[in-house]
Amino acid sequence: LFAPIFIGVEHGGARLWIDIGPISFQPAEIAKILFVLFLAAYLEEKHELLSISTKRVYGIWIPEPKHLGPLIIMWLISLMILVLERDLGTSLLFFGLFLAMLYIATGRAIYVSLGAFLFAAGATICYFIFSHVQTRIDIWLDPWTDPSGKGYQIIQSIFAISSGRLAGTGLGLGHPTLIPAHQTDFIFSAVAEELGLLGGVAVILSYLLLITRGLKIALAAKDTFGRLVAAGLSCVFAIQSFLILGGTAKLIPLTGVTLPYMSYGGSSILMNFILLVLLLLISEQRSAPNE
Repeated sequence: LFAPIFIGVEHGGARLWIDIGPISFQPAEIAKILFVLFLAAYLEEKHELLSISTKRVYGIWIPEPKHLGPLIIMWLISLMILVLERDLGTSLLFFGLFLAMLYIATGRAIYVSLGAFLFAAGATICYFIFSHVQTRIDIWLDPWTDPSGKGYQIIQSIFAISSGRLAGTGLGLGHPTLIPAHQTDFIFSAVAEELGLLGGVAVILSYLLLITRGLKIALAAKDTFGRLVAAGLSCVFAIQSFLILGGTAKLIPLTGVTLPYMSYGGSSILMNFILLVLLLLISEQRSAPNE
């Protein structure tokens, strides 16, 4: 996950890629699936300990401090990714995934609240210390301060989405080349321009359908590990889709993660299909006859 810091190459202000000859890939795409498998195995073993509160701090019951170690470690890793790799998307994806799986395994909302507070506090500190974090937030709040420079991407994205109106301009009749990174970060803007609100909603509903089916597979899984893996993979899909769709529409700061199955990128597409394969394997075990 941290290999790009040392041997990676920088694209678009973020150091996320590793080049090996003609092949370029993002280690974070591989790491997200491995991270789900690791968390599922860890939480299967420790979920009972993490569910028990034995300490009271400022009126809030929490588990033993030693069991909060993984939460602190993930908080630090997320901030390191944000600062060193300049990647808000991966930072949010991994920390959000960790909190989601922790909540699913323990049912303790305090973990989500505490984790969200820690990340917000850390990100606020980074905002005042690191210029690239400050720039990302400032452009999100008001891209018109630099419409031909740093705010150009999000402004063009908003124009493209709005020009699509209800039914779009028609396939091949839009102007995707006017949108920066229209094959990757802003591919949804190009789709919304040519297919309009109806096409954009259809894309979002397709993602919601996949997420819903993944969660149903998790609920029907035979064992705790399979249930956590299926839920975790569904959360990866949900968080990643929300981050890029929200960033494209200026709902949240632009993160730069890929839109599953749509954005150009070999490692992203490959890992997302592996994600589907794992969900299908868990579903098949559920429906297989007892031996």
